[in-house]
Amino acid sequence: MSRSKPVAAAVSALALVAGGLVSAAVIGVAAPARADHCDPAEQGRQQTQQDNQNRNQNRNQNRDQNRQNAQNPDQNQQDAQNPDPNLEQNPDQDAQNRNQDPNQNPQNPDQNNPNNPNDPNDPNDETGQNGQDSQNGQDNQNLNQNRQDSQDPQNPNQNDPNDPNDPSQDPSEQPSQPADNEAEECADLGPFLEDFIDIRRVPPNSRGNLLQTRGSFVSACGTNGNGHNNPDNFIVAPGVRNGAHHLHDYVGNVSTDAFSTDQSLAAAGTTCRFNDRSTYFWPVLRDRKVDDNVSDPDGNVGRVLRPRSVTLQFRNNTSSRVVAMPRFLRLITGDAKAATNGGANARAAWTCTGFTNRITTKYPLCPRSSQVVRLLDFPSCWDGQNTDSANHRTHVVFPQNGRCPQGTRAVPQLRMVLTYSVPQGASYALDAFPEQKHNPVTDHADFANVMPDRLMAFAVNCINRGRRC
Repeated sequence: MSRSKPVAAAVSALALVAGGLVSAAVIGVAAPARADHCDPAEQGRQQTQQDNQNRNQNRNQNRDQNRQNAQNPDQNQQDAQNPDPNLEQNPDQDAQNRNQDPNQNPQNPDQNNPNNPNDPNDPNDETGQNGQDSQNGQDNQNLNQNRQDSQDPQNPNQNDPNDPNDPSQDPSEQPSQPADNEAEECADLGPFLEDFIDIRRVPPNSRGNLLQTRGSFVSACGTNGNGHNNPDNFIVAPGVRNGAHHLHDYVGNVSTDAFSTDQSLAAAGTTCRFNDRSTYFWPVLRDRKVDDNVSDPDGNVGRVLRPRSVTLQFRNNTSSRVVAMPRFLRLITGDAKAATNGGANARAAWTCTGFTNRITTKYPLCPRSSQVVRLLDFPSCWDGQNTDSANHRTHVVFPQNGRCPQGTRAVPQLRMVLTYSVPQGASYALDAFPEQKHNPVTDHADFANVMPDRLMAFAVNCINRGRRC
């Protein structure tokens, strides 16, 4: 597993920019980027290292200045006897100079002052007037900086509110910015530190463990060990290569691609037991610490993480018996564009093994002994007639308070449970459309039923009898 040092990452970013990359803000898609220095955890570490370097530099400057003053006592006495005549001519300026940061070069007050309010290039200047209106506030900042610089040199991170190693700080709630020469490259890529949360900070669900069910049937189809991946989606973008603009994992039907039809699916092989030729697919999850797929035009960078387990469970309806799904029924869940569309169709649900009574829409940060879990529930109230609809949603809808709306019938509800071993920290992400910036709320999945009729009948019987098959 590769890790780029901050300097190497900066050089890499400069080389990419020099090579002619165009900002994502201009061309409308995220520019290709190396995974590791655009991973939020790495950005936070780089910023902390830069802050520590700045503090060490300030302390060295203070020490050198104090030594110089001690070596020239005569000069100091002469300065006291012959004050600058300009001080009498401009007492207001004198007061301002006395309030300036004592760490500055006395020959050039603007030199080496990263907080200079008169610097027109200061990115922190929000006044639009070269900082004249914020001089008093700046003086207080300088005073606070001097206090920080006087800390124990053996422990430069002491009392640093931005130190990610401080156990009192939650990395998911401490967003940091990458180095300047990486900011443009990473800004439009995502995800961001605020997209992650420690699972232990998520309140328990009042309904208890959401994985429990009364009757169910599980179709065992493996974890995509045969490497069936493509960026197609024959349900929402039939006949379009790279119609999804992100990579899908497939289990079940081995032929699924952009050109799949009912006939082609029925004739193909499968990875599922009992000859279940249904197709089940979802966007891959990637390890962002590894520099794989760096030339991807859609910004889906990092190494694909294969699920540790895949559970495809068909569940009961809490208020009625279920009927068989029609063959070739097509279903989608979630919204791949929820970050820009809003949450009306979003169904993202994340948790960790050992914490399945805590559900979040953010990427969970799990303890070391725990794995990331994706829960993907599908709609289960069928209109009784259609196997698809124009928006791929209205022919099968979700129950309301556990009951199917009038005019619909309950069919077995598919739940996908995917578990992953991910790198520690905020260093993994979903594949996504470029403009969605790998937001965890965009998690989604697709299904087409190609079970033999006898197998579907068996599943329905298990569910309605309260058995687990």
